[in-house]
Amino acid sequence: MPKLKTKSGAKKRFGRTATGKIKRNWGHKRHRLISKSTQGKRLRRGTTTMEPGDAKLVLTYMPYLRS
Repeated sequence: MPKLKTKSGAKKRFGRTATGKIKRNWGHKRHRLISKSTQGKRLRRGTTTMEPGDAKLVLTYMPYLRS
């Protein structure tokens, strides 16, 4: 059986936590920051975990992240 390919865009954007959840970075924090609220910018620092339904889709892009 051939090897499965990982989506190269997904491997740059997602990872796995120690408990097995999928972690991601926040969006909307690169430019036009003046028009965004301070609270919104503060919320988007660091990483967060994905919801189970979205995480299931990400795992289809990254077959070797499942184990």
